Amino acid sequence: MLVFAVRRCSYWKGKTLRTAIQKKDAFAPSTAGVSGLASVSHALEMVLASLEDSKAESIIPIDIRGKSALGDYMVIASGRSHRHVAAVADHLLRTLKEAGYGNAKVEGLTNGDWVLIDTGDIIIHLFRPEVREFYNIEKMWLAPDLDGEFEAETVH
Repeated sequence: MLVFAVRRCSYWKGKTLRTAIQKKDAFAPSTAGVSGLASVSHALEMVLASLEDSKAESIIPIDIRGKSALGDYMVIASGRSHRHVAAVADHLLRTLKEAGYGNAKVEGLTNGDWVLIDTGDIIIHLFRPEVREFYNIEKMWLAPDLDGEFEAETVH
């Protein structure tokens, strides 16, 4: 057992986190199998259509390219109740799977207050109206970038 541990350590010796991430990216595409800008836009259109079909309310797509490395798009929508939020999420997951985008990661489906669906390139937040109003995450992501303003005013 000790020999195996030594061999394993010597294998990773000299490997940086960056090279490990690059190799992972080369062998493991996004969790939903979405690759390329055209495919991401097609997946976004499918997500928006599925939410419309499920009668989700206040659907807001947000382009987060350049703002975050989490993904390319974030979609925020509301359901009328716990059941409606869970049903909208279930319908969206089935739609993605049937279209060949694979299994997305899901959090909060059992409670139905706030369901997070991560497809890799698109992150979908489904809320009950009260929970959405409380967290108000679209305000944060729709805020303009202030990178240049603070650099000019900062005194070192």
